Amino acid sequence: MPAVTRFAPSPTGYLHLGHAYSALFAQSAATKIGGRFILRIEDIDRGRCRPEFEDAIYDDLAWLGLQWESPVRRQSEHFADYTDALQRLAGDGLTYPCFCTRKDIEAEIDAAGGAPHGPDGLVYPGTCRHLSTGEQAARIAAGEAHALRLDMETALQRTGPLTWLDRVRGEVRAAPERFGDVVLARKDTPTSYHLSVTLDDHIQGVTLVTRGTDLFEATDVHRLLQALLGLEVPTYHHHPLLIGADGKRFAKRDKSLTLAALRSGGATPNQVREMIRQHLPEDHHGDI
Repeated sequence: MPAVTRFAPSPTGYLHLGHAYSALFAQSAATKIGGRFILRIEDIDRGRCRPEFEDAIYDDLAWLGLQWESPVRRQSEHFADYTDALQRLAGDGLTYPCFCTRKDIEAEIDAAGGAPHGPDGLVYPGTCRHLSTGEQAARIAAGEAHALRLDMETALQRTGPLTWLDRVRGEVRAAPERFGDVVLARKDTPTSYHLSVTLDDHIQGVTLVTRGTDLFEATDVHRLLQALLGLEVPTYHHHPLLIGADGKRFAKRDKSLTLAALRSGGATPNQVREMIRQHLPEDHHGDI
């Protein structure tokens, strides 16, 4: 079966050189093996996403010469899918409401002498995990704001050991327990990055997930959700990040290196490709 790859940006700013590399990498990976390339708009953060940024994504990718299948899946149009998945996990006793604020979490971790950081920042210490069902219900009924967390210990008891395949590093043993009880939905958004991206890849039939090495560890959490929800498990390829002259990876704050700025300054798509190659190790020049 032909591979299916995807590029899944969030419209919270203009695309930069790093995004261009990731998109070109995904399409190239599909093209090399006669596969399909799809585009997804990850716009669950309604507070930061903007229509003008989404329009710019389409314009920039088309200018680069990328072609994708229609229709484009927009996550904000599919909250029902994520709610259904959350209900399945809740029905299996795998989630619980968390009433802690970020300040509460930081204070408890500081009191415990510090803790490692997971894919979402500070690792949650489990403050609300042992609340009785009566107290949970009463606080929810009172309108208290809360997030939904995955009970990591219970989840791993259900699945047992898990692995996933990265095309660069080979078979990887998943260790999601180091990230604690991750958030699956928040008070203002009925899903999280972890839940939505994992479910979307399954629904869209993505067989090869290509993305930056900054998301390598987060794949452990996604593999766990795949096992809990009975989802297909794709192969992964985590490509290197583009690093600027200052030693930092490119970000949306680098306004001079957005594709819109480069285009308005007279750059051509081929020149953008060459700029990307200048920031990559030589053995990765064939990625795009």
